[in-house]
Amino acid sequence: MAHEIDYELVGDDMQAVIVELDPDEAVQAEAGAMLYMEPGVQMNTGAEGGIFGGLKRVFTGESFFITTFKHTSQGKSHVAFAAPYPGKIIPMDLTSLGGRMLCQKDAFLCCAYGIEIDIAFTKRLGAGLFGGEGFILQRLVGDGLVFCHAGGAIMERDLAPGETLRVDTGCLVALQESVDYDIQFVGGFKNALFGGEGLFLAALTGPGKVYLQTLPFSRLVDRISTAVGRNKGEHRGVGGLMGKKGILGDLLSGD
Repeated sequence: MAHEIDYELVGDDMQAVIVELDPDEAVQAEAGAMLYMEPGVQMNTGAEGGIFGGLKRVFTGESFFITTFKHTSQGKSHVAFAAPYPGKIIPMDLTSLGGRMLCQKDAFLCCAYGIEIDIAFTKRLGAGLFGGEGFILQRLVGDGLVFCHAGGAIMERDLAPGETLRVDTGCLVALQESVDYDIQFVGGFKNALFGGEGLFLAALTGPGKVYLQTLPFSRLVDRISTAVGRNKGEHRGVGGLMGKKGILGDLLSGD
């Protein structure tokens, strides 16, 4: 039986999803994702699926715990969840996607109550060793809506049978299990050293739906880290020139 929920996406680059709950209706979320909840919503945090289920979520980059938000009063109430970094929230209806979807680790945000969050291993060793985002993927199983988050803008592609798409491994967010997923070496000495795209690409072959992100979190972190390092160097340079013990400091003091 499908778990239907009403929702609204708000925001642009830092999105949140507001879920509307009827009496006795519930939604599950990654621990720490809640933005606000209205009166009548009861929060219960636990290891869904027991200790083994919690450990499997840890392997996929999620929290050991899953939080359930259930509306226990009359009328309607709302609970909102926010994405952890700049990007978009992707609503995916598992009912129309064959009941299963594979996602990159830590992509899960929240879902209709009853959706199972499992681990999935890539089919080929090469994909596991060089996939960029790790050997383990998330498998979301059930009926109803799932919300995942990704960096930057979202591109949705429907691959026809036999159609192939090669993408940066970090840009892959989610794919149907019917899509064949493998890793290919970029090839070429200059491409490998100076291409700036990494040594490997994800080769996706249809049929099935694929979701891509324009700004993987790992790429954002790299840019921020580079900028911070550069700024530290600039500060040291200015301090070295203008400080009391710097070259210009010595000149200005007449020493």
